[in-house]
Amino acid sequence: MKRFLLLATVAALLVPAVPAPAAEDVVRLGNLKFAHYGAVWYMKEIAPKYNLKIDEKVFGKGLDIIPAVIAGEIDVTASALDAAIAGRAAGAQVYVVAGFAKGGSRIVGRADLKLKTVADLKGKKVGVARGGAQELGLLAELAKFGLTWSDKPGKDVQIVYLAYADINGALLGKNIDAMSQSEPQSTQAISKGFGNEIVKPYDTEMGEPIRAMVMTKKMYEEKKDVAARVMKCFVEATKLFLEKPDVAEKYVREQVFKGQLSAEDYRDSMSNAAFTYDISEKHVQVVTDFMQKYGVGRMEKPPVAKEWVKLDLLEQAKKALGAK
Repeated sequence: MKRFLLLATVAALLVPAVPAPAAEDVVRLGNLKFAHYGAVWYMKEIAPKYNLKIDEKVFGKGLDIIPAVIAGEIDVTASALDAAIAGRAAGAQVYVVAGFAKGGSRIVGRADLKLKTVADLKGKKVGVARGGAQELGLLAELAKFGLTWSDKPGKDVQIVYLAYADINGALLGKNIDAMSQSEPQSTQAISKGFGNEIVKPYDTEMGEPIRAMVMTKKMYEEKKDVAARVMKCFVEATKLFLEKPDVAEKYVREQVFKGQLSAEDYRDSMSNAAFTYDISEKHVQVVTDFMQKYGVGRMEKPPVAKEWVKLDLLEQAKKALGAK
């Protein structure tokens, strides 16, 4: 018996120990609650596959994330490009590493006013959130039609700055005459009968707005392996939503909006938006130039796109996962 126990002990010692699985790397993600941000929300569902844990924090608007980035509280964020550019100009050490959505913006008028074109906004109050794609798109459209604007009375159009969550209510309550709003909120205003579409603001030199996936310089440069896995997680989530729109709809409606977004409103919203992986250095520079031109972000020194657009990890992830 003793001989048996001795042999068993020796055998156990000879068996190589199985290493414990490595702890998941925690990635702090800043996010916003919009339909076209759905694939970014989905990242946390598949993150364990990449040995990641997504610690998601939802903000009211893109500009609200920047202080958290500067304070070192966020590693990666989904943001309107305008907010990312303003953040970089304010000193946030970040890189644009991908695009994740395009479109998703609409100028909507009060249904009872029957506003048909941007020119009809003369003499009206227009609500918009400060620092997002909707603000810049609105200003570009007003300039195209030769209209002046200010957040004070006295110009052709009075801009009323509101939180995203308050804009629809202001239109419904007739406190503003029109709004430049994101999706699905603009679609919901139309489907509920108190708004009508004036224009999708994509017919200026900026084209469709592209939302940016932004990563801190610290993560990109000092945690390259984690950064690469984050990009693979993002690309896989986006690829799934592009290839299986029914999965995307179910997830956004049930998990992001908790059943408060109808199937019709989701589909109408996404007819004016699309998931994507891509963004270009040229687009970032064009948007930067427009921001400077119209005073959005109040940038003393606008960032130069070629210095902070880093798309190498995106291209590697797309290649690895067969994404086009």
